[in-house]
Amino acid sequence: MTRYPALACLILGALAATGFAPLDLWPLTLVAFALWMKLVHDAPTLRSVLWRGWVFGVGHFTVNNNWFQHAFDFQDAMPPVLGYFAAVGLALYLAVFPMLAGGVAWRIARRPAAPDATFVLMFGAAWIATEWLRATLFTGYAWDPLSVVWLPAIGVARLSAWVGTYALSGVTILAAGALLMLAVRRWTLPAIALPTLSLAALSALWTNAPPPAPGTPLVRVIQPDIGQEDRSETDGERVLSALEKLSGQGGATPRLVVWPEGVVRDYVEDGYPFYAYGWSSPLYLRRRMARLLGPDDILLIGGTALEFNAKDEISGAANSVFALDAQARLRGRYDKAHLVPYGEYLPMPWLLKPLGLARLVPGDIDFTSGTGPANLTLPGFGSIGMQICYEIIFSGEVVDRAHRPRILFNPSNDAWFGKWGPPQHLAQARMRAIEEGLPILRATPTGISAIIAADGRLVATVPHETAGAIERPMPPALPPTLFSRVGNAMAAIMAALMLVTAVALRRRQRYKDI
Repeated sequence: MTRYPALACLILGALAATGFAPLDLWPLTLVAFALWMKLVHDAPTLRSVLWRGWVFGVGHFTVNNNWFQHAFDFQDAMPPVLGYFAAVGLALYLAVFPMLAGGVAWRIARRPAAPDATFVLMFGAAWIATEWLRATLFTGYAWDPLSVVWLPAIGVARLSAWVGTYALSGVTILAAGALLMLAVRRWTLPAIALPTLSLAALSALWTNAPPPAPGTPLVRVIQPDIGQEDRSETDGERVLSALEKLSGQGGATPRLVVWPEGVVRDYVEDGYPFYAYGWSSPLYLRRRMARLLGPDDILLIGGTALEFNAKDEISGAANSVFALDAQARLRGRYDKAHLVPYGEYLPMPWLLKPLGLARLVPGDIDFTSGTGPANLTLPGFGSIGMQICYEIIFSGEVVDRAHRPRILFNPSNDAWFGKWGPPQHLAQARMRAIEEGLPILRATPTGISAIIAADGRLVATVPHETAGAIERPMPPALPPTLFSRVGNAMAAIMAALMLVTAVALRRRQRYKDI
């Protein structure tokens, strides 16, 4: 391994990606990180450290984000083969962040001897900082933070209710470092970290959220299994029929029925110029959908809202959720705030369009963003938080903290995401449920749709590429978690604690050496 350290780091990065969904081989991730940390520690120069960190990141993110290529299969402006280059190109950028984490740990905490607790703690602090940067810079790419690997050991994942996702990623580095300490016969860190994490994992046996109270309203999640290739502009009737068949009929108990993102292509709002409407009027469309509802039911619809200028020309569009009641009235609208670059808008169009690059989502008009996390207050159901598609992956940014909702709704269009993307997206939604202590409804066209309890458990799911519906009493919210009150300041606090402890240990060791 030390003869070809760069190749070893590339392989270890790829192996580390197997701990995420859908493979969930999380012990392999810990071992791969431990071995990589040893290679970082043993690097002779800062330049070689940075190279080993970057190569590790290239292997890790290329495998982890292999689903990214699949998005290029559904548009005509660019050849699908470009998706393979895009996936690798994204990894070349994302690899900068583990490179920086390794470089900081080596530069500040490396000693000539074997790796010690100071090095591991500094590595954990640096990882927290760089993972937060990855989720923030250039609108952020927060996909699959390291802590998500703990979901199979959900008791450990529930630590994120206290410290959040990014801080728990730093704890994950400590766990990998504890394995490294065992290998070099240093016992203090393993004696603290490994039993603590084992107890956290076992805590899942007695920390489940309570069941819904009697008389709780129902939630019904619809997954029509209609792929991206089956949703052309002329397929509106077929898609709507599939949604109607799965939506059931209302009864005495109020239901919150939720449909996925992007499956209703026709416009449901009144007031647009006549040319904007397709095969049906918005009033007819709303009345048709309202026939599925009982008197106290509400339907949440993923669709598009248009904006017009003074000349009645389309000037913008929003990726939206509409609330519809049984009287065919719209009871509110949420517009997606955190848009996907290259998906919902093309950054730097003055540069990229002449190069032949285009948005992955069909259409010539870029989406405009809404105003951050927001709720829809619906009669009989209370305050429902909205997070469309990949908005749900941003830790600490999914809830209006001044108006805590009862539940979060996360419609998504995971039909773009191949085989690996949907289970990874679901895993990250489960982390948001744990962090915020809120249940989450996920509705996607092809899966994986789910009802997620406030403790991160899967109450019910519709499997990938399967048509179906799930209906359950609405899961209860838990009391506000520490993270829901403090937010990502917890990441800074945890990183600072690791840093201070590392400095204290180093000074103590120097004092002993005198």
